[in-house]
Amino acid sequence: MGGRHRTAHRTALLGLITLLLGLLITTPATADTQLDHTAVEFTSADGTRLHGELIAPHGASGAPGLAMVAGAGPVTMDELRPSAEAYAAHGVPALIWDKRTAGYSTLQRDYGRLADDALAAVQLLRSRPEIDPNRVGLWGLSEGAWVITLAAGRTTDVSFVVTAGASGLSPSRQEAWAYGEYLRHAGITGSLLPTMQRTLIRELAAAKLFPEADYDPVPAWERLQVPVLAEWGTLDREAVPAESERIVREALDRGGNRHYTIRTIPDVRHNLRRTFDDGFDRPSQLPGDYAEFESRWIAGLAAGLPPVTVDAAPAQQYASRPLAPLHWYESPWLQAALTAVCLLGFAGHLATSTVRRLRRRPAPAGLPRAARWAALTGTLAVAGTPVYLLYMALVAAALPGPVLLGWPVPWLVLQLAATATVVAAGVTVAAAVRNRPASGSRVRIGLLALSGAAFVPWALYWGLLRP
Repeated sequence: MGGRHRTAHRTALLGLITLLLGLLITTPATADTQLDHTAVEFTSADGTRLHGELIAPHGASGAPGLAMVAGAGPVTMDELRPSAEAYAAHGVPALIWDKRTAGYSTLQRDYGRLADDALAAVQLLRSRPEIDPNRVGLWGLSEGAWVITLAAGRTTDVSFVVTAGASGLSPSRQEAWAYGEYLRHAGITGSLLPTMQRTLIRELAAAKLFPEADYDPVPAWERLQVPVLAEWGTLDREAVPAESERIVREALDRGGNRHYTIRTIPDVRHNLRRTFDDGFDRPSQLPGDYAEFESRWIAGLAAGLPPVTVDAAPAQQYASRPLAPLHWYESPWLQAALTAVCLLGFAGHLATSTVRRLRRRPAPAGLPRAARWAALTGTLAVAGTPVYLLYMALVAAALPGPVLLGWPVPWLVLQLAATATVVAAGVTVAAAVRNRPASGSRVRIGLLALSGAAFVPWALYWGLLRP
């Protein structure tokens, strides 16, 4: 046992010495190096034509190359250009491109297809005179980390992998955790937290409105056998950094990878850029030493494989939670049916009342005034809740609106409307039982009562009747 430990220590020490020698003998370009920007095109496996730009030091030849894969969303190459220029300025030519629009949108994506795009980029780099074809790597930010780990496991043409803000969890679980981070940072407490973190995420996934929601990134990490540099910012509020660091490290270990570096970068946010709000803002400014360590690490690979090096994991106050499967009563179809029933009674009552007023007809005998209030507030709550929650999903919970005593004002209005709906509907039914209204009024009151009966469980489920 002791002999095996000593051998392992000697191997690690020799690897570290080799890496340090590589860093000393390989001098990256300085930050003021003149850069060449070359427009390029390449074709993915499905025939999609991608337009990009190769950024390299002027006169580069036989340098290591980096294909850079952006994070989620319809990202153009402009977003990655500052990062690519930083790498190129330190001696590592970088290829960036506009993300595909065919087969990629808010509601449709396929990480395997994006991996094909990345592999096509690798082949382009390997054909360029600026690049050493045996030293081409992949860089991925956030969603891009899921993509490049898939891609690197499909080929022997990728020599190394660099990730920034990688999540080791499924997209849905990671996004639920991030919702909580942003909502708590805004000072929000109460029912909006579980509604966003559990109810909304699971409903979106079940309704196929959250593509790749259950993707498991772990198998791709386990297959990686090339050197890996995985980095997280200490102020990462999106990637569940402490858990992700552990998951990635354990996956690499299980796969037998003994050449990875896990690095924690102080005072930067999810995309390793600067932050002026504890990681919750989205400035585009790069730190002054951006890409310096990474470029040295890449250059050092020419001298030998790096030993395992692991920084302390970033701090993480709240743990992520697994997302339970939906119960039968949570089915998106059933929830949609309840929403329709509620709107039929509430909005239908408003519509008939409006038509009656426009025609200057008298109100039906025995119809309580509370019925109008139930219809008005019920319509507001039922129509406004999905609109607000979908808006919050689109902005990733980062812009909840003004917050009053722990409630975002829009959510507080919806909760007050829901409470008023239940009270007004109850008053309407009670008055109808006492006063026995005319037959025309009984039909309208019956529709309101049906909508009110459907509204109570609906509003409880969506958090409107919970504090």
